[in-house]
Parts: sequence; C-alpha cells; structure tokens
Amino acid sequence: MALKLMLADYNNTTHANDVVSLLNAYAEDPLGGGEPLPEFAKDNLVAALKDFPGAFSVLAYDGETAVGLANCFQGFSTFACRPLINIHDLMVLPTARRKGASQSLLAFVEQEAIQRRCCKVTLEVLDGNSSARAAYTKYGFKDYTLGDEHGSGRFMQKSLM
Repeated sequence: MALKLMLADYNNTTHANDVVSLLNAYAEDPLGGGEPLPEFAKDNLVAALKDFPGAFSVLAYDGETAVGLANCFQGFSTFACRPLINIHDLMVLPTARRKGASQSLLAFVEQEAIQRRCCKVTLEVLDGNSSARAAYTKYGFKDYTLGDEHGSGRFMQKSLM
C-alpha cells in the first residue's frame, strides 16, 4: 500500500467528508463505542474543528480512498513550558490495518509537532485495545510515569453531557 498523508483542509469538501466518514467508522467500531456519531457531530464537526485553535487532522489515502485519520489538538506543557500535541483520535479502516498506516500517521503527527516546537506527543488508549497499544509502543510511546514508586499515569474523565 502506497499511502499519501496530508493535513486535512477543512475548507475542502472531500477532506471534510472524509474526516466525518472516518471518525464515524471509528465510532461504530466496538473499540470506538460501537455507535455511530450523533447527527449533531456529523453536521458540525468540521466547522468546529476549523474554528478550534490548535486543531488539525491528518488524513491517510490509499489512492483516492481515505483509510486513516488522526485528529489532533495543540496543548501546552507547563512543566516543559512548551506546546504539545495530543492525538485525540487515531483510526485506520480495517481493510488498511497491518500495512503500516498507523505508523505513517504517527510519523506525520510527530513531524508536525516538531515543526511546532512541541515537547511531546500524547494520546490515550484503552487497556483492552492490544493492537493499538502495540502500534503505539512500536512507535515509541510509553506509559506516563515520574518514577516507579508512584506508578503510571491514568487518563480519567468526568462527563458533563
């Protein structure tokens, strides 16, 4: 598979449709929740991303077919006093898995982070998503720790909706 990766242009109708379609495919996957995106998200996602400071999406194409997506947000590390990139969503369609697409998406995001002078790239992954954990580990991601005596960091949430 010869992938072509690019930053999504939210003003480009094809890119906009591909961002929504790929994210919906991710949401429908059991590891993405197993439910389609709400209509509100489908209808408003691209405009919201376009207006959100520091948001960017990376699309991976196999020929003319969109097969992978990374939705990212620039944040800030107070300890390093530098920006960081958080990969909020990373997905590859089942037909394109195990062909290097996730590694290519991660490499593209890393290069974008370097260009933005970021100190790190972060992401979250479910403990039970062994294939994604393996892909991230292969690329060099590690559990967050400050020292063995305190254990690994844990991503937590409190839903407000």
